[in-house]
Parts: sequence; C-alpha cells; structure tokens
Amino acid sequence: MDKGTAVRLGSDTLLVREVTGIARHSTGALPAIDPDAASRMDASLALREELTATGTPLYGVTTGFGDSNTEHIAAEKAVALQRNLVNYHLVGSGPEAPDDVVRATMLIRANCLARGYSGIRREVVELLLACLRNDILPVIPERGSVGASGDLVPLCYLANVLTGQGTVRHRDVKRPAREALRSCGLTPLELQPKEGLALINGTSFMSAFAVLALFDSAEIAFSADVCTALASEVLLGNRGHFDPVIHRQKPHPGQQRSAETVLTLLAGSKLSRNHNQVVRANPELGDSGYQRLVQPIQDRYSIRCAPHVVGVLHDTSDWARRWIGTEINSTNDNPLFDPVARVVLNGGNFYGGHVGQAMDALKVAVANTGDLLDRQLAMVVDEKFNRGLTPNLIPRVTADSPDAGLHHGFKGSQIACSALAAEALKTSAPATVFSRSTEAHNQDKVSMGTIAARDARTVVELVENIVGLHLSALCQAADLRGADNLGHGTRAAYDLVREHVPFVDRDRRLDVEIAGLVEAIRGGALRAAVHSSIPLLEVADAVE
Repeated sequence: MDKGTAVRLGSDTLLVREVTGIARHSTGALPAIDPDAASRMDASLALREELTATGTPLYGVTTGFGDSNTEHIAAEKAVALQRNLVNYHLVGSGPEAPDDVVRATMLIRANCLARGYSGIRREVVELLLACLRNDILPVIPERGSVGASGDLVPLCYLANVLTGQGTVRHRDVKRPAREALRSCGLTPLELQPKEGLALINGTSFMSAFAVLALFDSAEIAFSADVCTALASEVLLGNRGHFDPVIHRQKPHPGQQRSAETVLTLLAGSKLSRNHNQVVRANPELGDSGYQRLVQPIQDRYSIRCAPHVVGVLHDTSDWARRWIGTEINSTNDNPLFDPVARVVLNGGNFYGGHVGQAMDALKVAVANTGDLLDRQLAMVVDEKFNRGLTPNLIPRVTADSPDAGLHHGFKGSQIACSALAAEALKTSAPATVFSRSTEAHNQDKVSMGTIAARDARTVVELVENIVGLHLSALCQAADLRGADNLGHGTRAAYDLVREHVPFVDRDRRLDVEIAGLVEAIRGGALRAAVHSSIPLLEVADAVE
C-alpha cells in the first residue's frame, strides 16, 4: 500500500496485510474512520444515551459486570463505574507485548469500535488513532486474558492510556501517558458510560498476535519450499517427486502450490535430476539378478513428501486468514446497540473461539514445517546421508592441511535447529482445550484464544530461526557442489542468503549473521529476490 493511502475503518475491509504494514511501519497507510461508519457510531451513541436516561438497566452501563450484573446503579454513577472497570483489571503480568503487537491491537480495536454498534463517541476512536499516528504505545503485559469477555486485562492498559494514566513507549522511550499525550497536543478522555467496557471487552489483543503470526507464517511456507528445492539439489535428488501429475491425484491446493513452487525453483538446475536421469545414473541389472543401486530411485520423506507437509501450512494459513479477517472486521464487545431496531442486545461476540482454533491449528502446521526442515538439515550435514558432501559441510581440505580436523562447520547449527524444532513442537499443544471456569462461574466456558495466539507467535519465531539456520547450511552445501549449478530460483535465494551469511571457510560465530537473515526473510526479502529472478513464478500465498 502506498504511503498516504487511507485505510477506512469500520467499513469491513481491513486486511491482514494492512494491519501488518501499519504495525511494522512498512507502509505509510493512514487509518481513518469511514464516513458511513461514523454516522453509525453517532446513531448508536444517541441510542445508548436515550436508553440510559430511561433508567433501564443496561449491562455494563448501569449494572455491574459479569456475575455482578444484578447490581443496578443510577445513571449518575455510570462514569465512575467505567473508571473502576479499568482500574480493577490492571493486573497483567509477564513480558511486555512488542511494539508491532501493540500497534496492531490499537488498529484492530479502533476498527471494531468504528463499525458503529458499541454505543461510544467518535472521540474515543479518534484519540486511539491519534496515539497510533504519534507512536504513543501503551505498555501492555502479555499475560492475564482467558480470551472470553475478550482480552479484558491486556486491553485495560490501552483504555488506561486514553484517560492519561499508565505508561507508554513513545518513540522508543518509556514515559507517563499524560506527558506523552500532552507533548503531541492530545487531551486525555474521561470515559463515558459503556466506553471503558467497549475498549476492553473484545478480541483485539489476541487478534493482533494472530494477524502477525499469519503474515509471518506465509513467509515460512514460502521459505520452506525454497529450502526443499535447495535440499533436493544439494542432495542430488529426484525432482520428479514434484511433478504436477502426482499432485493432481491428491489435489489439496496447498500441496499443489508447494510442489509447483519447488519445481519452478529447480528450473535450470544441473544438480537436481528428473526420473529418467535417476534411472540412467544406475547400471543395468543384466544377468546378475541383484545389484545395489548407486542412485536411489526415490528420496527420503523429508524431501519427497515436503509438499504434503508444507501444503498443510499453506492451506491452514488460507482458511485461518479468512477467520481472522472476519474477526478483525467484527463488533466483538457487549452489549451492542442497534439504532435501526432501537434496542440494546446482550450477547457473547467477545468470545475468542475462532481466533484460538485458528491459532492452535496454525502453530501445529508451522511446527511440523519446522520439524521437516530440521530433518532435511540432519541429512545435509551427515556424511552418511548427504551424497558425498563433507561432514557437517566443512570446507574441503587435504589430510596434510594445517586445518585438517580443526573445524566442525554446521554441527552446532544442526544441534540448535533440533532444539528449536523440539521447542516448537512442544509449544504446539492446543491451548483452546484448557478452558477454566472463572469469575464466579459467569465466565464458565472460555476460549483461551489469547494464549493460543501468543503460542502461535512463539512457534513462528522459533521456526523462522530454523529457516535461517537451514538456509545458511544449504547455501554452504551449494558452494561445495558448485553454486553455478543451482536452478534459476534457488540461485536467487542463494544470492540473498550470501548477502547476510558468507561462506563458512572456518569455524566462526554465526548467530548475528543468521539473525540478520531471519529479519530479512520476515520482511519478505527472500520472496522478493526469488520473484525478481523468476517473474512468472505463481505463488498464491500473498497475504491479504
């Protein structure tokens, strides 16, 4: 999205990539309330004020919260009630949410409230957007949400900042919220009836983690296809495993996409072989009755079945993206005001079930992809399986060289990769099945969607580092085979890796170099490099 392009909030059009672009400052898009949505906000606000004036008990407006909804208060107490709501939820703990998660949370919450069914003033959303534009970011602890009644604890830190309370990160410096607001010419709000509840009673915090995990998982899936193509080459593999005829017989879209990508990346390769070349590499059986083949007819599962593994991630990301797209364009607080029917409605749109289920599935698919790449790396570094490459991909030296026996190449990288894979697999256990009955058994079935989404973020980060380690090793193997023999697409990937991780000619620390590579891949550099080399490469996982 071009700099200065407006993102219209409340119009049900917000995309995952738009949220990510704004959250990570990779786009200059400016979010603003859609005029039609603003009119709906005004209408629902008028209805809320009208109903409040009648003395009718309105949940969270003139009644207590949760199990305390039987406590009916006078309208003149409603403002104090909102302040207390925010105060008693300031009990978060754990690490502070990263800036991109906080920005995504702010944008998604603004979008949900701007839809015009929450009964709040435009000024609330406008101040939220002004904080986003000025990079005034609430300091939000990650832990404390059960994902039903929404992200009450994390989101109250956001609400608190709008009232001038609490702490923010403002342009990378921690400051009191009131001071940061004042420095940008912004005035804190006194939350009116329903406004505190509207801010904290929703799924925007879990959705922020989900959006970013989804966006990054698409780069992991593409990177895994690149890794598979490179692994097939450096292991002198059979590219017939990726023939479209095979995958048309089991036409899962993600599997077909993965196989097509790998095959396209291998175009022009002098290392990967088709089936006929594999067969011809072996001598004829003749009259001997038995022989041991020089070239295996088919490769191990981590190469041959890679599209079947990565394809699951492609397909999981596709349907999860639809679910999360619906969530971030929903009104997910309670109660809701319908200005057309002139009624207030109580429900449970704050329940994070779809986010949680999507993230539990996503983290399993990402972790399995990480495990696949770890298995590929284990073959590439092991001289028993790597088809003539050196042990641990050390540079080739003669026995009388002074360096003989001194270097261990990518031995440490494979150990680290295995540790990351194990942690990713461990973290992929479902969170949504661990519902707890809370709040005097009012919240007696909860989603745990926030924990699932945070776990998905963690698994994605672990596997991103697996990708970095694996790609670095694969390019080392490519140099040992002769990088000029790579396919057109894999050579473009090789060149990108070499910008960050040079050939390992002797043992050295690699963590800083690999971290730079991981950051580049997360930002789409690998995809861009490959696409510039093969413009006709069709990869349908561009995140919307």
